[in-house]
Amino acid sequence: MQKSKLLNVKNLSISFFSEGVENEIIHDISFHLYPNEILGVVGESGSGKSVSSLALLGLLPKHISKITKGSILFNEHDLTTLNPKAFQNIRGKDIAMIFQEPMSSLNPSMTCGNQVLEILLQHTSLSKSEAKTETLSLFDKVKLPQPERIYKAYPHEISGGQKQRVMIAMAIACKPKILIADEPTTALDVTVQKEIIVLLKQLQKEEQMSIIFISHDLSLVSEIANRIIVMYKGAIVEQGDASQIFKSPEELYTKALINSRPSMDTRLKQLPTIDDFINNTAKTEVITKAEREEKHKTIYAQEPLLEVIDLEKEYVSKSGWLSKPESFKAVDQVSFKLYQGETLGLVGESGCGKSTLSNAILQLDKATAGAILYKGNDITKLSNSKIRQLRKDIQIIFQDPYASLNPRLTVGNAIMEPMKVHGIGSSDEDRASKVADLLLKVGLDDTYFNRYPHEFSGGQRQRIGIARAIALEPQLIICDESVSALDISVQAQVLNLLNALKENYGFTYIFISHDLAVVKYMSDQLIVMNKGKIEELDDADRIYNSPQREYTKKLIHAIPKGL
Repeated sequence: MQKSKLLNVKNLSISFFSEGVENEIIHDISFHLYPNEILGVVGESGSGKSVSSLALLGLLPKHISKITKGSILFNEHDLTTLNPKAFQNIRGKDIAMIFQEPMSSLNPSMTCGNQVLEILLQHTSLSKSEAKTETLSLFDKVKLPQPERIYKAYPHEISGGQKQRVMIAMAIACKPKILIADEPTTALDVTVQKEIIVLLKQLQKEEQMSIIFISHDLSLVSEIANRIIVMYKGAIVEQGDASQIFKSPEELYTKALINSRPSMDTRLKQLPTIDDFINNTAKTEVITKAEREEKHKTIYAQEPLLEVIDLEKEYVSKSGWLSKPESFKAVDQVSFKLYQGETLGLVGESGCGKSTLSNAILQLDKATAGAILYKGNDITKLSNSKIRQLRKDIQIIFQDPYASLNPRLTVGNAIMEPMKVHGIGSSDEDRASKVADLLLKVGLDDTYFNRYPHEFSGGQRQRIGIARAIALEPQLIICDESVSALDISVQAQVLNLLNALKENYGFTYIFISHDLAVVKYMSDQLIVMNKGKIEELDDADRIYNSPQREYTKKLIHAIPKGL
C-alpha cells in the first residue's frame, strides 16, 4: 500500500530577476515528504536548499523572484496559488521554520518569552495567561534551563545554543505538521549540535510532525534523516534512503561531499575537494605515523617560540549599585609551549576560554596574572610601541572574513594597509606588486586587486583574510574558527591552503575550532579547554584515540560520524 504524501513538490523552477535579466536558479526539482518523516536536504551554498524551502513558506523575495513552473502540494492544496493573506494562516501554524542564525531571527527588543507568546496569541484561541503557561511548557520541552529566567531574558542575555532552543520553541508552538530546520546547528559547538539533533528527533517523535532538515554536512544529516535529497547548482542530483545515500552514493558529487570532510582515521596530505572528485584528480597520499613522528622530532628539538605560564584572565561584573561585584576566571592557570612550525589545536565549548586566551596572546586583552614568553621575552610587560611591533609577528585570521574587511576598501588596499603601517615594501608600487603575488599564492586572481569584499564568495573572502594576515610575514598565526562558516568543499580548499603556506613559509599556527574532525586533521598537539582550564594537552592523535578525561570523551563522542 502506497504511503500518503504530506507535501509533494512537482517540477518546481524558480527564477530571480536582475536589471530585467531572468536567471533560473532552481531547475525542475521534484520531491515529496511523508507524514511523520525526517527528510534531509544536503548541498553547498548556492545549491538552492534555502531558496526551495523559502518557496514552501511563500517567503521568496518579492519583485525580484518568482516560481516560473511547477506546483507545491500541501494536503493536496497548491501553495503556489495562495495569496499572502492565505499564507499567513499556514505560516507558523501548519508549516514552521527554524532559521540558521537565531540572533538575527529573534527580535532583540523583545524578551524571549514574549516572542513565543506573540505566535500563540496570533494562531490560537489561548488567553494571555494560558499562552504564558504554554510558553513555559515549551521552554521546558526544548530543555531550556530555568524557563522562568529565559522567559524574561532578551536574546543577547542567553547563549547561542539557548537562542536556538528558543527558536525551536517558537517553531513548534502551534504544533505544525511540517518543521523546516535550515542549518540549525552550523554555528554551534559539537556537543550543543548533538543535543539539538537529539532534541529535534525527540520532538518529531512526540509531536508526530515531519521535518525537512537542511545542512551542508552529509554526516550530520545522515544521523537525523530517514531519507536524503542531495542538491547541486539548483538541481536534485540524488535522493534516496539515508543509509543508501551515505554508504553507497551513486553520484560523484555526493561521494565528494562525504569525502571532503577530514577523516578521523587517516590523515591525508591533501584533502580532496568537490572539483578533485568531479575531475578525477583526488590525491589519496597519506601522512604515515613514521613521517609524523620524524617531523615532530625536529619541531620539538627547538626552543619554544611561545611559552604561556600560569596565565589567568579574570573579569569582574557588577549588576547593581548595592550588589557585590562578582568575578570569574575566563582563563585559569593555563600553561603550554608552542614551537616553530607547529600547529597547536585548541578546542572546547563556547565559553571555555579559547578566544580569551588568544586575545591575551595577541595583547588585545591584558592577562590578570601569569606570563607569555614570545622568543623568550615576556610580552605582557611590553610598552604600547613594542606591542605595535609585535603585531607584525603575531597575526589572526578571523571567523567572519566579511566583518573583518572594510567594505569601503578594495581588496588590494585592504591588504596593503597593514603593510604600510609596518613599513613592508619600499613604495606603493612595490607593495601592490607584493599583493598581486600574494593573491596568486592564496589561489585568487591578481585582477581581483580592485574589487570590493561584497563581490566575493565566503571562501574567497577567507582567502583574502589569509592574504592580509600573511602580508606582514608573521611568525605566528592564530586561526580563530576561520573555517567554521564555510561549506565542506571550500573548507577543504582553505585547510589545504593553510597547510601549504605552513610548509612554504614555516608558519606556526594556533588553530581554534569547535569542529573536532578539522582540528585533529590540522594539529600536531592539541589542547582541550573547559571552564577556563586545560583538561588535556597531548599529541592530537593520542587524545582522539585514547582520551583520558570524561569531558574530552564527551566532545569526541558528539562528532557526527554518519551512519
